[in-house]
Amino acid sequence: MKTNFIKFLGTAGARFVMIRQLRASGGIWININGANMLLDPGPGSLIQCHKHAPLTNPETLDAIILSHKHIDHCSDVNVMIEAMTEGGFKKRGTVFCPADAIEGDPAILKYAQKLPQEIVILKEKARYEYRDFSFETSMRHIHSSETYGLKFHTNNGTLAFLTDTKYFPELTDFYKADIVIISTVFYNIRPDVDHLSVHELKNIIPKTNAKKIILTHFGLRMLEHGPSKAAEELSKEFGIEIAAAEDGMEIALKS
Repeated sequence: MKTNFIKFLGTAGARFVMIRQLRASGGIWININGANMLLDPGPGSLIQCHKHAPLTNPETLDAIILSHKHIDHCSDVNVMIEAMTEGGFKKRGTVFCPADAIEGDPAILKYAQKLPQEIVILKEKARYEYRDFSFETSMRHIHSSETYGLKFHTNNGTLAFLTDTKYFPELTDFYKADIVIISTVFYNIRPDVDHLSVHELKNIIPKTNAKKIILTHFGLRMLEHGPSKAAEELSKEFGIEIAAAEDGMEIALKS
């Protein structure tokens, strides 16, 4: 069985790219040492699992992780929990999520909360041991719901996911990793919206010490400019490998 890879089940960011499905919005499949995890299963996540060869089988999921409960990041979380637990007949798998994903107006429905083997609440600047690796959460992001980025620590390096947030200088304290995946909704700065732009990445990229950076989660203006063009511009400026994700794209990790 193939192990150690990331697969983009969608690269849509912002409302209209998601609503119009100009890019898919299924989240990111992560396999580390054979453990299958799904980060932020947005609209169409289940469909995208069955669409791009080689296929990812949702019944083999070991964990689901929500960075936050906005609908483009969590709308398919309940159906993916059902898939992970084989229709609810096998109590298995772990769900990692902020507290507000299961409280109040929950993203994870009450019945679905009973299906996994465990639900682990993500907290700010915490570390979680899972299988034979670990991951940690960032400081709380500046976003309209409780939001955390992630950094995975494996025997072969570090992998970070910088999810939705308004830019603030302290971001660079956490996002130092070998590979950094960055949600880049805008090309130009939008100070009125809590999402990152390409121009703000210029304050982040030099401090990551990354060997590779992948841009994803694109809004309309980014699609108009061209994500690959933006990635090429940044790569030339900083002299490191920077790529723009495509729907269905798969990246191998070191074994």
